[in-house]
Amino acid sequence: MNGLKELLEIEKNRLIRIKSVLDNRLIEVPEGALRISTSNNCTQFKQSIEAKKKLIYIKKDDKQLAYRLAQKSYDQKVQKLVDRRLKQLDKFTEEYEDNEIEKIYNKLHPIRKALIQPVEIPWEQRLAEWKNTPYVGKGVTPGMPEIYSKKGERVRSKSEKIIADIFCDLGIEYKYECPLNLKGVGIVYPDFTILRKRDGKEIYWEHDGRMDDPKYAEKAVRKINSYIANGYFPGDNLIVSFESSGNVLNDRIIKGMISKYIS
Repeated sequence: MNGLKELLEIEKNRLIRIKSVLDNRLIEVPEGALRISTSNNCTQFKQSIEAKKKLIYIKKDDKQLAYRLAQKSYDQKVQKLVDRRLKQLDKFTEEYEDNEIEKIYNKLHPIRKALIQPVEIPWEQRLAEWKNTPYVGKGVTPGMPEIYSKKGERVRSKSEKIIADIFCDLGIEYKYECPLNLKGVGIVYPDFTILRKRDGKEIYWEHDGRMDDPKYAEKAVRKINSYIANGYFPGDNLIVSFESSGNVLNDRIIKGMISKYIS
């Protein structure tokens, strides 16, 4: 699975941060463990020190000791789990590689490849098939400015050109205004459609460029809600960018969104 190793590293770093917190907490802790008993709706706290075979009642005015012992017990349990998980992750990430099954196929001689049916379609083949599937876009509308992307397609705005050109520079394949059928709405034309490598999902990018125009903004909100009603959620398989006359889109924002949601 592409991207799993990165996710494992993220989880490993999370556990390392937790371990650091726990290690610091457990430097100075009370001796023993907390024992809790109840009788006649009355709760009693006791400090159990097994090494000294002592069981000491904790007085009401020393209740802070009960809190500290309870915290100690919790921290020790979490620490034990975190240490175990870190050892497991270290061992797993050391030998794991993304797309390791695909790599076996890719390393084969071309003649041998021709004799084999891989258990998973290699990414480059999937991408090529997706890219070469023909479609009919929205087409040119009257009054549409003559703006062309680096790929040579005619786009509707300078902002769309910026997004398309960044895709091109980063080697991200996309389809411009490829039709998508939304239930209850009909055919819509997302600005960009991308096949995301890390999970194989087809995702959609909509850019709404005149959000200070009330009528345009109202239409944009309806459109995004239609996507959501059809199972396309912002941050998952839908990316939405915005701008207004006073807040224009820039390449840093686009690249940040690509890094977060596509790469």
